[in-house]
Amino acid sequence: MRWGLIGAAVLALAGCDDDAAVDRTVERVRTVDLARVEELIEQDLENHQAGVAEAAEKLRPGFAVSDPAKRESQMRAALRILQQPKKGIDEFVASPMSFLAALDVDGVVVARDRSPDRMKGQDYKSRFEVVRQALEGGNATGLGEFFAEDPNAPSSWSILFAAPAVEGSRVVGIVLAGIPLSRLAQRLSRQLRVEQEVGDPVWVYLYKGDRLFHWDTPPQVDELVPSAEQRTRVLAASPTGYTDQVRLQGELQVYGVFPIPLLGPDVGTVIFRSP
Repeated sequence: MRWGLIGAAVLALAGCDDDAAVDRTVERVRTVDLARVEELIEQDLENHQAGVAEAAEKLRPGFAVSDPAKRESQMRAALRILQQPKKGIDEFVASPMSFLAALDVDGVVVARDRSPDRMKGQDYKSRFEVVRQALEGGNATGLGEFFAEDPNAPSSWSILFAAPAVEGSRVVGIVLAGIPLSRLAQRLSRQLRVEQEVGDPVWVYLYKGDRLFHWDTPPQVDELVPSAEQRTRVLAASPTGYTDQVRLQGELQVYGVFPIPLLGPDVGTVIFRSP
């Protein structure tokens, strides 16, 4: 009888410890993790805004090349160099961006930073507001949707950064860079894991509307991410975000769903962490 009482007391204390661990994890997700995700996103936005502005200035003479084939070749080479360590722009080194491109004064792509170049010749002025803003002489940042070659494949969303190359008072071209939301989510996950001293990994997802974006996350965790319908329903009652708990192979997981207004009105993050 005495050992039974002791055993019950031990289990009760263990339960208290588990509850305390969950509470600490919830607080960390709400404050520390979310704050760090927002900080990293803000840093990336500032860095790439500055980077495309510098790139536009460096590429300005190249837009004056009259021969189309020569201009394309020189631009593509220059766009690659701008991303190289030491030779290039600091903000572009180790960047999660997927492309850097030069556009003419009609908003048509002259060249991007790789071959084969599926972007060449595409009219981005008609597709992206940031390009239209840059053609009017201002730097611009916003979201843009890209469609796959396969019409049955899902589209992707990227953060776009545009800056005008200006000669005197005249815009002579545009530099455009893009960071896919999936790559940004991967960068956030990796950075938080690098900074974590002990404990299980933390995983970061991004969402836009009913779409979820991630890369290199465990499939078993992917299955636990709340559905778009659930996110919408709970966020309607808690617009600044919420936390909840699920189990992964019997182990408790804490997650938080939070809007990221900096990226757009329907964009946010889902952060998973184990107690």
